[in-house]
Amino acid sequence: MSQRRRRSLALLTSGVLALPLLTGCGAGDDEGGPAAAGQDIAPTTRDKVADGGVLRWAVDTLPETLNTFQADGDATTSRIAGAVLPQLFVLDAKGRPVANPDYLEKAEVIEREPKQVVLYKLNQQAVWSDGREIGAPDFVAQWRALSGKDTAYWTARNAGYERIEKIEKGKTDLEVRVTFAKPYADWRSLFSPLYPKQVTGTPDAFNEGARGTLKVTAGPFALGAIDKKTGTAALTRNPRWWGKQAKLDTLVLTAVPRAERPAALAAGKVDLAEIDRSGAERIALARRDAAGNGAAGGGGAPAHGPDAAMTPAQATLSWANAFGTDEEKAAQEREARTKHTEAVKRYADEQAALRGFTVRKSLEPAYTQLAMNGASGPLADERVRRAVARALDRQALADLVLKPLGLPAKPVGSHVALAGQQAYADNSDALGGQDAKAAQALLADAGWRRGGKITEPAGAKAGPESAPQDDGKTPAGPGTGNDGLYIVGEDDGANGEAADTDTDTGADTRAAAAAADDAAAAADGEQDSVSPVLAPAPFGARQKASLLAQAAQARTADDAERSAALDGDATDPAKGSPAPAKQATRTSGNMLAKDGKALTLRFVLPAGPGSESLRTVGERISQMLRKLGVNTVTTKVADDSFFKDHIASGQYDLALYSWPATAFPATDARPIFAKPEPAADGSLLVEQNYTRVGTDHIDQLFDQAVGELDEAQSRELVRKADARIWAAAGSIPLFQRPELVAVKPSLVNAGAFGLGSPRYQDIGWKKAPKAKERKK
Repeated sequence: MSQRRRRSLALLTSGVLALPLLTGCGAGDDEGGPAAAGQDIAPTTRDKVADGGVLRWAVDTLPETLNTFQADGDATTSRIAGAVLPQLFVLDAKGRPVANPDYLEKAEVIEREPKQVVLYKLNQQAVWSDGREIGAPDFVAQWRALSGKDTAYWTARNAGYERIEKIEKGKTDLEVRVTFAKPYADWRSLFSPLYPKQVTGTPDAFNEGARGTLKVTAGPFALGAIDKKTGTAALTRNPRWWGKQAKLDTLVLTAVPRAERPAALAAGKVDLAEIDRSGAERIALARRDAAGNGAAGGGGAPAHGPDAAMTPAQATLSWANAFGTDEEKAAQEREARTKHTEAVKRYADEQAALRGFTVRKSLEPAYTQLAMNGASGPLADERVRRAVARALDRQALADLVLKPLGLPAKPVGSHVALAGQQAYADNSDALGGQDAKAAQALLADAGWRRGGKITEPAGAKAGPESAPQDDGKTPAGPGTGNDGLYIVGEDDGANGEAADTDTDTGADTRAAAAAADDAAAAADGEQDSVSPVLAPAPFGARQKASLLAQAAQARTADDAERSAALDGDATDPAKGSPAPAKQATRTSGNMLAKDGKALTLRFVLPAGPGSESLRTVGERISQMLRKLGVNTVTTKVADDSFFKDHIASGQYDLALYSWPATAFPATDARPIFAKPEPAADGSLLVEQNYTRVGTDHIDQLFDQAVGELDEAQSRELVRKADARIWAAAGSIPLFQRPELVAVKPSLVNAGAFGLGSPRYQDIGWKKAPKAKERKK
C-alpha cells in the first residue's frame, strides 16, 4: 500500500463521514477570505470560568486504538489525543495552523539549500507525565516508526515522514533539527500528535502498546479509565501540566449513537452532544413550549411528538376497538394504547428536560459533493459529466439544507479547501455555473437526443453494465448520522427492511411519465421552495404517471396481439413455428437516448437514520436532471454497504458523500484526485479517487505544490489543480455540512467549533453571578 494511500485511508476512517480537524500550513492572513460561519462556543475569559466540575461529552464510539497513526483510529482517538498529547500546531477559527505555545517557542525553516532544514525550539517547561523532557528522542522514534522503511510498524498514515533524511538535537536539548531529503511544503503537519518514544520506539509498542492505554502523556488532561461496559473514557486533569491549568476536573467521553442523543441529553447522561436536525428541532420546540409560544394540541398537549398525528376520528376508532366485542382485537388495541400512552409520556418528559439545553451552530470542516463515476457508462464521457454538473442549481441545494437552520448558505467553490482557509479560492468558473442550454448542447454534442428510438429491453437495469441493480442487503442497524464521510438514514431502510430502490422500468415508462413528472413537481412545490421539514416529496403524482405508463404498455401489447391475429400468423399450422415476435418500437419521448439506450443514471444513497437531508438533496438533484432529459434510478442501501460495496467498488453512477477539509491540500487532496493507474491484474488502482476521474496534469500540480517551499506559490499550484478538477467534472462540491451541538447554556468555550481546534483546558462551567451582579 502506498504511503499516500495510507494517509488518505486514515482521513477516511477517522470519523465522515465525524472526521478530526487537521493541522496545516502557512501564513498569509488575507488569503482565503472569511470563514463561511464562525465558531459558536460561548467564548469566555478564564477568570469567569469556574474551577472544577465534570463534563460528559457524547462521542460515536469508544476508540479501538489510541494510536492515531493506525488504520482503525477514529474521531474519538483524535479527540483523546488532542487533550492528552502534544499538538505542535493547532487550527485557529479559520482553519489555519498556528504554533501551539504550550509546546513550541518557535518552529521555522532555517535552510532551503542544499536541503530543507526545520528547527523546532521547544517550550522549556514541556515534560511528559513521567517527568522526562519532551525532546529529540521522541521526534526520532516517531520518524522511524512512520517513515515506511520498517514494515514491522503497522502504520496507516505516514505522508511526509518518508521525506525526512535525519533528525538531530540542536544546540541545546530544547532544539530539534529536522533535515529533509526532499522539500516538503506541509512540514507543519508532522509530529502532531507527538507520541512519547515509549510508544513509537519499537514495533510491538507501536502496534499493540497504545491500543488500549497511554501510560505516558503530556497534555492538559491525562488518560483515566476506559470502561467498555459503561461506554465511557475518562480524562482527568494532568497534575504535571505546565500550562494554564484545565478548568474541568474530569472530561468524560460517553459513547451514544446519534439517534439516541436527544434521549441521552434529557436523561442527564451527557451535557454536550453533536446532534442532527431532528434533535435540534426537538430542542427548539421544547424551548418554544417552555416560553409559552407553542401551539397546543387537544387538552393542552404539545402539537408535536407521538400524539400529535392522531386525529379525533382515529382516537374514537381506537377507543371503539379497545372496548368492542371482539376480545382478541380489543386486547391488541388496549396493548397498543398502553404503549402509545407510555411513548407520549416519555416524549413529554424528555421535552421538559430538553428545555434546559441550547443548540450552538456552525459549519463543519467538511463539504458534501455530488460524485460521478467516470469509469464506465454515460459518465465516462466528460461532456455528459459537465452537462450533469451544469444542470445543478448549487445555490438552491445549499439553501435547502442550510437556510432552515439559520446558517449561511453559500455553495463551496473549491475541492481542496473551505472558505477561510488560505488555499481557498472559488474555481467553479473553470466548469461554469448552472446553464440549461449549455448542458443541452454538451449532451447533444455527445450524441444524446430527445425522442430517440429505444432498442434495449424494457426494464433494463441502469448504470454500468457490470453493476448490480442493488445489493439486496438489509440495513444492519442504525447509522452514525455522519455523512463523512456520510449523512445517513431513512425510515424505510432503518428498521430491518430491505434496501429501497425507486426505479423507472424502461424508456417507454419514462416517456409517459415525463409530463406527469412536471405536474408532480408543481404539486410538490419543487420550484425552488424549501420545505420546512427535509423529507421526501409526495409520490402521488409519480404513482399516477407510472400507472399511465403501464397502461400505455398494455395497450401496445394488445394492439400487437390483435394485429398478429388479423394477419393469421398465429393460427396457420402450415407455416410451422411462429417467428420470434419483433420488439415493439419505442422512443425516449421527452428524455434523452443514444444508440438505442435511454440516458439513465444509477443514484446510490445511504438509508440509515440521520440522512434525510442527504436523500432530499438527492431527490432535488434528480428533479433537476429530469428537466434536462436525464433519468435517475435511486437506490437506497444500508449504511455498512454504502461505501464499501458501492462507492469504493465503483457500483454507482451518482452518489452523495462528504470529504473533510484539510489544512494540507498538497498532501491530503492528492490521493483523492489522483489519476487511476492500471494494476497488473487489469483492475484500477484508484487510491481515494472514487470517481475514477483524474489527469496527469492534476497529479503534476499536486506533486509540484508539495515540494514547493514558497508557501504562496505552493498554494497557487494547489488552486490551479483545483481548477483542473472542476474542469474534469468528476465531483461537484455542493455545500459545507452543518454542525449542530446541543449544550447546557452554562457550558462555555465549547460547542460548534467550526474549522477550529478545541482548547480543552479552557472548557468549563461559567461562574454563577455574584449577588451585586444579580441585582443589576
